[in-house]
Amino acid sequence: MSELRNRMIQDLRLAGLKHGTADVYLRAVRQLAAYYMTAPDRISERQVQDYLLYVRDDLGVAKGTFEPMLAGLKFFYVNTLGYEWPLLTKKKSASRFRSVSRTLAAMPIAAA
Repeated sequence: MSELRNRMIQDLRLAGLKHGTADVYLRAVRQLAAYYMTAPDRISERQVQDYLLYVRDDLGVAKGTFEPMLAGLKFFYVNTLGYEWPLLTKKKSASRFRSVSRTLAAMPIAAA
């Protein structure tokens, strides 16, 4: 077992994640490394982004498959390696704002 994998397993245990979740996260990192045929700590932020777009758009994986995979990659790069890549650390405020805007737009406005 590689040193990186051991570090991630320790981090997953410290985070209190269940065994099934840990397996999904580890698989996500393993699949990314296999896709680029290199160690995951040698993969750039741009490569991770390209891979995520490939998985989502070209392979068309379901949201229920994509989101845990993304969470696993975020966990590895942010928690285990300590990277602060905008791709993995930025907030989803724009999409939340759009859904709030749609909700507010659909609400009737009371007359004053």
